[in-house]
Amino acid sequence: MSTRTRATIALLLLIVIALLPPTSTSARASSSVDEAHPLWRWPLDAPRAVASPYRAPAHEFGAGHRGIDLSTAEGVIVRSPADGTIAFRGVVVDRPLITIAHPGGYVSTFEPVSSTLAPGDTVSAGDEIGTVAVGGHSMHGALHLGVRLDGAYINPMLLFGPVPRAVLLPCCDAL
Repeated sequence: MSTRTRATIALLLLIVIALLPPTSTSARASSSVDEAHPLWRWPLDAPRAVASPYRAPAHEFGAGHRGIDLSTAEGVIVRSPADGTIAFRGVVVDRPLITIAHPGGYVSTFEPVSSTLAPGDTVSAGDEIGTVAVGGHSMHGALHLGVRLDGAYINPMLLFGPVPRAVLLPCCDAL
């Protein structure tokens, strides 16, 4: 196939893509975040930085990162991102963690977090649930946040607002 033919095909593909109706991430996220499930609050006060993003596994038991790691420091206050009920607080292997059951089938887990709350305690969005501790698989100075919806892990970033849309760039030689 000639360079001119490839360039023409690439140009036609770009035109077709440009003419497709937009599909925003917020529209996709709205299927799980709506009036009944409002946007969540960040569990850490500003500044916020994602040290390690969510990486979906290829299959249920595959490798991946089923949450996000937020840069922080030991002793920083951790807040509930949404209303809920403490489902678990304790140490798993070598890390203290806390789990909150939220309305709509959402469950959030934070680690490492030291807390005095007990299962059954209710929390509101923004309430202090503990402080960043030490331990676990995250790097020192990071808070891991994992979220499940009806038992399946989801990208927590979807609950904090729209995730920026990916932009595809041309892959072929210039015209």
